[in-house]
Amino acid sequence: MRVLVVEDNPDMGAFLGQGLTEEGYVVDVARTAQAGYELGATGVYDLLILDRMLPGQDGLALLGRLRSKGIVAPAIFVTARGDVGDRIEGLDAGADDYLVKPFSFAELVARMRVVARRGSEPTPAVLRVADLLLDPAARLVERGGVRIDLSSKQFALLHYLMRHAGQVVSRTMIQEHVWNYEFEGLTNVVDVHINRLRNKVDRGFDRPLIQTLRGVGYVLRVE
Repeated sequence: MRVLVVEDNPDMGAFLGQGLTEEGYVVDVARTAQAGYELGATGVYDLLILDRMLPGQDGLALLGRLRSKGIVAPAIFVTARGDVGDRIEGLDAGADDYLVKPFSFAELVARMRVVARRGSEPTPAVLRVADLLLDPAARLVERGGVRIDLSSKQFALLHYLMRHAGQVVSRTMIQEHVWNYEFEGLTNVVDVHINRLRNKVDRGFDRPLIQTLRGVGYVLRVE
């Protein structure tokens, strides 16, 4: 899942960026409302985390601009403004949740999972394809009842493939959702990570699940 954090405090932005990355999310951090709008308007994000008090524009106005642009990704305000009136304003502006600073990071991640499941195409909490299981909350991957240990990037890649099981995804689609804008776009990096993931998920099993469509992309499915 790709997340945009718009937070002007550099320490808080770094904290959220690092913490969410360690949780397996792909994170971009913007420091101003305008930077957040330019990134958010691309439409590549699955979830938005917004501060209320931002340089140049209030977070409410930023969310309003994104909604008017047709951006429907779930949004969570994370802010020090915690009065009841502030919460109501945030929710009325189009936010899906509102969390007041200081907050528990574990609670933020739990709320992110909840709002992500409210989308128009909800995905089950635990993903299954054939005998392959992925539990995002527990950070657990098993195949045939055998646990598979994955790096954070491998977990994010498998999660993306399983969310789109049966659908062909291009290298560009994978880059947009599994890497952030600091990714330098090396031409073979997706192939390298797919091969490493395939070695862990498919090696030793009778049926390979990760398929390559030459010149097109990849698909996770049962042949």
